[in-house]
Parts: sequence; C-alpha cells; structure tokens
Amino acid sequence: MQEIHFAPLQGYVDNAYRRLHSQIYGGVDCYYTPFIRIEKGEPRRQDIARLKASVGDGTPLVPQIIFASLEEFRILTEVVKTLGFNRIDLNLGCPYPMQTNRGRGAAMISDIATMEQIVKQIDSDCSTSYSVKMRLGKDNPDEWRSLLPLLSSVKLNHIAIHPRIARQMYSGDLYIDEFRSLESQSSNPIVWNGEIRNIGDLSAHTNAAAIMIGRGLLARPSLATEWRNNEEWQHAMRIATLLEFHDRLLSEYEQTLCGQTQILQHIKPFWDYLEEEIGHRCLKAIRKASTLDRYREAITTIE
Repeated sequence: MQEIHFAPLQGYVDNAYRRLHSQIYGGVDCYYTPFIRIEKGEPRRQDIARLKASVGDGTPLVPQIIFASLEEFRILTEVVKTLGFNRIDLNLGCPYPMQTNRGRGAAMISDIATMEQIVKQIDSDCSTSYSVKMRLGKDNPDEWRSLLPLLSSVKLNHIAIHPRIARQMYSGDLYIDEFRSLESQSSNPIVWNGEIRNIGDLSAHTNAAAIMIGRGLLARPSLATEWRNNEEWQHAMRIATLLEFHDRLLSEYEQTLCGQTQILQHIKPFWDYLEEEIGHRCLKAIRKASTLDRYREAITTIE
C-alpha cells in the first residue's frame, strides 16, 4: 500500500500536533516540518529551535527548507544535518508573494541557473537523501519542463507535485495533463499532492509513488487510518477521537505556553478546516471565544 505523507502546514502542524496525531491516529508514514528559512543571513532561530525540540520524539519527520541561492541552501542543509537528519525536503512550491518575491518557493522553478548549482550540490552529497515539493510553475503550468531534466539527472527520494501554479494559491482547476506529462518524463518517483478529502480521492491516485495530504488531514485527521484499514469511521467515532486529540493538544499548550491569549492563538487554528465535521455554529462560537472558559464552553457543544 502507498505511503501517506503529511504535508507541511505553517501555523497548523507543529511539533505537538504531529506527535499527538501520530500517537492517536497513526496511518501516516512521514511528517514534514514547515519550511526553515534564512532570516538576516542565518537560519531563523525559532525554526531551528522547533526542529531541535522535535529530535527524538518518535515522529517520522523530514525537515523542509526554502532558499533563494546556493549559499542559503548550504547554510540550511548544514544546520539540519548537524541535528542528525539525513533526509531533507526542498520547497519549490510555496505560492506566497512574501517568499516568491524573494526568489524562493515556486519562483525557484524557473531559476535554472541556481537550480543547476543546487543539483550539483545534491549529487555530491552522499550522506543525505533529498526530496522536492513543487508546483508546476509560478505563473505558467509548463515551467516545470525546463527544470525536470535537471531534477532527473540526480537521484531524489521523490518529487511531490501540487498540480497548480503559484498564482492560483490553493484553488482553481488542477492541470492534470501537465501533471501526467511530468509524471511520465520523471526518472524519480512522483508523489501526488492536492485535493485529497476522502477515501475515494486517495483511491484515485494509486499510481502515484505516494500521496501527500495537507488540508485533507486537518479536516479529517483519521483519513489515513481509514484508508489503510479500508473502513470509514462513523461520525460518533470521529468526533470522540477528535476531542481526545484536541484535549491532549490543549493540555500540552497549557503546560508549555504562557497566558490565555497565546494558548488560544495556538489552539483555535485546530478547528479551521473542521466546519463540516462540527458545524458552522460551533466553529463560530470557538472563533469568538476570548477566554479559555468561553472556549471550553464552545467545545462542549460539539456532538
């Protein structure tokens, strides 16, 4: 059966979320960190602190980096490797202008000169396995065509493809024909990423080397386990397990974070993709809660 990968999701899937999801639900073969980036000439301190805190927690974890130059690539890969990781994922897919305007993420797809340098570095690094997460392009869905021969010249763990362009962000039509063309031409395994919401969506991509899921697992954390066991969970079981997951996550935040405001800022995003599961009224009450007491009161209305 194909591997299931949990996509990196900034602001949602932190160390505690990953560890508890793995313990409570399982079904996921590996989790990816949100991208680690350079800030003021050095790796962003909070990114490295979070990565250090994840070491040895038992979660199968792959750090992801985002870069705009060979120098940034070298700095980031070295610091990740010093923490004991021998797998690194390269972000060539981030669609946000804050990154693409700096030449990072999806902008790197068309920066062939820099990618030639990166590929040479990868080829000379025998101690580390690399993978790539990318879109089809930044502005056009055929931008991958110039990059793929380079990526095919080295052995990668895989290339995960979200079959949109950066300009679309996370909505709009998928460029399925371009994806199929890329898949047929790649010498490296291709992982499907995007629009996986249920078991049927997973079953539609059994030809892919693996399937990467992000928002679909936020909306239904049991999805990977349901698919592996070929058994759809009833609503009551989904809600009971979801509340266990939430309660353990909230407990951890209360032990590690300082003050109600910080705790609420971290726990409220847990529900952002769960409206279909808990209902609009519950979600609205959760978002409006300004104290932990009111927040807990809103949670008790979930059924």
